[in-house]
Amino acid sequence: MPQRLVNYLDSIVARDPSPRSRWEVLLYPGVLALGLHKVAHWLFEAEMFFLARFVNSTSRFLTAIDIHPGAKIGRNFFIDHGFVVIGETAQIGDNVTMYQGSTLGGTNPTNGVGGKRHPTLGDDVIVSLGAAILGPIIVGEGARIGANAVVTKDVPEGATMVGIPAKSTLVEVTPETQHFVPYGTPCSECFDPATQKLEILQCEVEMLRTRLTALLEERDAAAAKQGLTRKRREKKSA
Repeated sequence: MPQRLVNYLDSIVARDPSPRSRWEVLLYPGVLALGLHKVAHWLFEAEMFFLARFVNSTSRFLTAIDIHPGAKIGRNFFIDHGFVVIGETAQIGDNVTMYQGSTLGGTNPTNGVGGKRHPTLGDDVIVSLGAAILGPIIVGEGARIGANAVVTKDVPEGATMVGIPAKSTLVEVTPETQHFVPYGTPCSECFDPATQKLEILQCEVEMLRTRLTALLEERDAAAAKQGLTRKRREKKSA
């Protein structure tokens, strides 16, 4: 098995605990869809548009994943389960993960001219299930798009976006959440889209409490240092 393919399969195993071997990952619809997309994209770049569309349609029939032949995709792209739609001018960085039902959709230009209509995703982005990223916006490196979120504006690096329209939450990127987190949900193990507003508020309260504790500790340390300095001065003057 070619080393490049081995590395790709290993990157999927690192993000999905269910497979027992690399051979099992080869049966994933996302892997098949990506392989066929590479063929379709090569044909598209060679301006053999009908053949590119034919490969695309075959892939969609076999995998229920629709990746336009014109989309540009980086290394180690992983589609978990399927039912994903990726538009023509979408650009995807390295180590990006998309879950079932997510969409990289385009906007309809008012002048009828094509151009850049779909999102650009940076490296290590996670797009959770049912999320829609619409228009020629940029999703920064390491960002996480929550379940069923609708994103229509640029996303900063490392941000966690939830809601309709999507807004950034105050979820802190700590060492334990800097690496891959399934479904892009770093708040807690019981993170549920049905109760995500409450859990987000709990995350924000916890962050504010942590910040308050840190500020109080800084104040106490400064007061203690100031008191020690005063005592030294008094001792010298005596």
